[in-house]
Amino acid sequence: MIWVVLIVTILFLSVLIAFVQYRRQIKKNCRQLQVMQKHSSNQRLTSEVPYKEVNELVMRVNDICNRYQEESIIIERNENNLKEAIANLSHDIRTPLTSLDGYVQLLVMSDSAEEKEHYMQIIQNRISSLKELLEELFTYTKMQDQNYELSCVKMDGRQCICETLLAFYEDFEKRGLEPEVSFCEEDLPIMANEVALRRVIQNLVKNALEHGTNRLGLTLEKKHDKLHFCCYNDKKETEIIDIDKIFTRFYKGDKARTSTSTGLGLAIAKGLVDRLHGDIHASVEDELFKIEIWIPLCEGSGEKA
Repeated sequence: MIWVVLIVTILFLSVLIAFVQYRRQIKKNCRQLQVMQKHSSNQRLTSEVPYKEVNELVMRVNDICNRYQEESIIIERNENNLKEAIANLSHDIRTPLTSLDGYVQLLVMSDSAEEKEHYMQIIQNRISSLKELLEELFTYTKMQDQNYELSCVKMDGRQCICETLLAFYEDFEKRGLEPEVSFCEEDLPIMANEVALRRVIQNLVKNALEHGTNRLGLTLEKKHDKLHFCCYNDKKETEIIDIDKIFTRFYKGDKARTSTSTGLGLAIAKGLVDRLHGDIHASVEDELFKIEIWIPLCEGSGEKA
């Protein structure tokens, strides 16, 4: 009988101790949660009891807290990026609109047919700049859709690139630039979207014309069973290029933002090259800023596309 009483007493004390420990642990975790709720901190729940269930609960709650904190950081970063994007867009759209407003007023006040013609030409140029900006914004938005795909067909990459570059002849003349051109003679058959490839080349050349001063070069060759295109230019002395950010939206080496560039051209180029299953890379070598793209050639590259 004594042994039975002793065993019951021991069991009762064990349960009582466990209950007290559970209660103390829950109170402690409640205080920790209250602190975490009031203050943004890296504090997490701790456990001082040797019970598997309690320790697992603490671990799972901490995992939820860690995930919530990571998601909060991402949300905050996205909000900051959105604010920056809106500020950049406001600047890029406001500048030509302000200019348009000024020239419209000059057009209305002018009595000279020659002046009116001059102002009309400027207004048309500003409208073209706005249309180009909106088109780049539309294209960049499409690039953000992970499900957006390009319809690709077999084509001669060399012919497409040559035709695209010929359209820049007047731009080169206006700048007084004679591009350093080195193109291979053989056809370069690739699986690609012609509109997308033309857009990539256009954006690279526009960027070189915008930021180059006296030197601009273009090379096209077959390299490691890939179409390899390179566009390079000398950079301005005041321009500081961050290679790690060169393909991000609205990035500009010109911090004063005095150029007419939207800062989306290279981001769009990267998005299109990625969808063509190619690679794009930027570098600065000997004061030359270079952008290179590689697009896989079709099998049997000796044949015409």
